Amino acid sequence: MTGGIRLTMADNQAKPKRLHDLIKAPENTEWAQKKKHSWSGERPATVYYTPEILSDGTLTSAVTVILRTKGCHWWWSSGCTFCGYFNDTRDDVTSEDLHAQWAFAREKFDDFADHGMVKVYTSGSLLEDREIPLDFQETVLRDCHQLGKELVIESRTEQCSEEKLAWATSINPRFTVAIGLEALDEEVLRFHINKGFTVKSWYRAVENLQNAGLRIKTYLMFKPPFMSEGDSLVHTVRWIEGVAELSDEISINPMNIQRGTVIDRLFRAGDYRPPWLWSLVELIERAHPYIHPKGGKNGDGDQISRLLIHPTAAGRVRGSHNCGECDREVAAAIERYSVSGDLLEFAGLDCSCRKIWENEIALDLVVPSPLGVGQRRRGPMLEHLRSP
Repeated sequence: MTGGIRLTMADNQAKPKRLHDLIKAPENTEWAQKKKHSWSGERPATVYYTPEILSDGTLTSAVTVILRTKGCHWWWSSGCTFCGYFNDTRDDVTSEDLHAQWAFAREKFDDFADHGMVKVYTSGSLLEDREIPLDFQETVLRDCHQLGKELVIESRTEQCSEEKLAWATSINPRFTVAIGLEALDEEVLRFHINKGFTVKSWYRAVENLQNAGLRIKTYLMFKPPFMSEGDSLVHTVRWIEGVAELSDEISINPMNIQRGTVIDRLFRAGDYRPPWLWSLVELIERAHPYIHPKGGKNGDGDQISRLLIHPTAAGRVRGSHNCGECDREVAAAIERYSVSGDLLEFAGLDCSCRKIWENEIALDLVVPSPLGVGQRRRGPMLEHLRSP
């Protein structure tokens, strides 16, 4: 450094920038904005249904309504390293638009008549006033209560205050709040995920939810960026043990690569591979004793919580996958376990690629590489070894 010139991460003239400013996804580029505003604000991003279990153990199905909203307020200023839900947002969505989206979902499924549960996701937090108009929050809470449907919503810890929950439960006294904790580890939350809240704030939110009589669903991330698969297997089992007693449900989200995110850039550079489906099977088998101490299954008296995994994009290169030959069978067994909680779902599962996975996990635990040693599992190996 000479002549008083400061070297920065961008150039030698500009004001020093935060790392986030240099790698943030290009959500404000012309092409991205054009795509966002090509979608109708009066239609949800998607609506579908899946098998589920009610809080009393009854088998049912759940309608999932993913609304097109303004997105997460945390993303407006920073954002998590893996989350690409901003791709489904519109900046100009109004309360009228949201009510039209909700009416569309109700009409499509006949007021959810054949389904016992409704999951309402907003690419952010339903109870966040900066994202979702208060009158629409009230509509969702009241409609689900009056229709007699179990409601599941997502929230960050900031929205789970005593005051906000008192207001919400005055409208709907019984629903589930799902919080994306991601990791029961302050360092991982800050440096791997950039979550924007702390483990302490999650404990505080859990206490408020328990006092309000609400059910708690905890999301944990499997294989966050800058963590090898072997390390993630060890850590996630420990996190499941740590949250089991405080969670009615624990949902493991294996990393899938969403467009325009930090993890997307790592993936395209060849520095990150989505997890093996075999890792999810191993995770379930190791964590099962913390969910069922006596070796039972869902609905048995020994059940502490419910462990579920629905791998997004399972079998695809950007989602959890194996060699390509066994993906469908292994993914189906994982989905079945999420409903039954029975380890017998994995009986007889095997493939020649399982030995490759075992070797990669063993090496991850002895080789000091934060990105792991695993290679891409699809396509010509020689092509993967060439420089990008």
